[in-house]
Amino acid sequence: MKYYIIAGEASGDLHGSNLMKELYKEDPDAEIRFWGGDLMQKTGGTLVKHYRELAFMGFVEVIFNLKTILNNITFCKKDITAFNPDVLIFIDYPGFNMRIAKWAKELHYKTHYYISPQIWAWKENRITAIKQDIDKMFVILPFEKSFYEDKHHYPVDFVGHPLIDAIQNQPAFDEAIFRKENQLSDKPIIAVLPGSRKQEITKMLSVMLSVVDDFKEYQFVIAGAPSQDFEFYQQFITNKNIQFISNKTYDLLRSAKAALVTSGTATLETALFKVPEVVCYKGSWASYQIAKRIITLKYISLVNLIMDQEVVTELIQDDCNTKRIKEELQKLLEPTYRETLLQNYDILEQKLGGSGASKKTAKLIVADLKTN
Repeated sequence: MKYYIIAGEASGDLHGSNLMKELYKEDPDAEIRFWGGDLMQKTGGTLVKHYRELAFMGFVEVIFNLKTILNNITFCKKDITAFNPDVLIFIDYPGFNMRIAKWAKELHYKTHYYISPQIWAWKENRITAIKQDIDKMFVILPFEKSFYEDKHHYPVDFVGHPLIDAIQNQPAFDEAIFRKENQLSDKPIIAVLPGSRKQEITKMLSVMLSVVDDFKEYQFVIAGAPSQDFEFYQQFITNKNIQFISNKTYDLLRSAKAALVTSGTATLETALFKVPEVVCYKGSWASYQIAKRIITLKYISLVNLIMDQEVVTELIQDDCNTKRIKEELQKLLEPTYRETLLQNYDILEQKLGGSGASKKTAKLIVADLKTN
């Protein structure tokens, strides 16, 4: 059968690659065409567009890049028509994917959605479009099933969180070799995860690194995104205690004592690696003003949302400053605080439903295609 997958971000590339591996197991003759990244490309199939061409962040930034976005939508529709897949699989990235889903449903393509749009955070009115345009929804957060089924009477499949699989499937790790290969000293590591898009890295990295001189007994290591070149990061490396590695975030987290993390999927990844973290977010003034008026959630990090309490500290906008980052990072290095945080991380992992998300989703997709 023929599968067309659309993932528009680094996290979608990761989860898309693992889903593709399981689809090939379930359907060895599968033909897969996709929008994604390097990980999906290594798995097989045909890459149509890389997510680095698609990642526009924030309300204002989307407006400035509207022409490019609309051109991508037009191109995508033509490419789907030419490929004529048995199913379209959307992975997160709702602004783009829901537009394609509406068009696809009108042409009677089968539509599956893996990793739900976060309509529980904002744009809850998207539920109408989801009911009309999405045949099957696979959700990865425990509270999403009740949100869809109890509140909106729309049946979904809770498959567990694919990050658990991604982390469990990591190869054997030797920290000493990792440090040597990346020219890191013996100092304990504070990982710095500033995101994957240029816009958010530019906003976040300077303020995250502004505390380096207050922690001279540690080395700060920037997790470089695979979509960005080292030259872009060089402007932020102004201290001998700042190191850089690219495309090795999981190995970095396995070595880290603590982490400063931009809000997003990375907050959950850091928690699942059992690394104490401070969550940081700083958007453009205009985008932040818009967001705080339409997003009603108590928290911005997935860790706190899943736990429904403040487990990790969130420093948002004006609170994301040198003084507050220093204070919260010092807490992470205190034994009692760390122990409580790590206990909460164990509870978090239990709530996520165990391993096998990619396999469960692939089985459900293929079974649906065979019976319809």
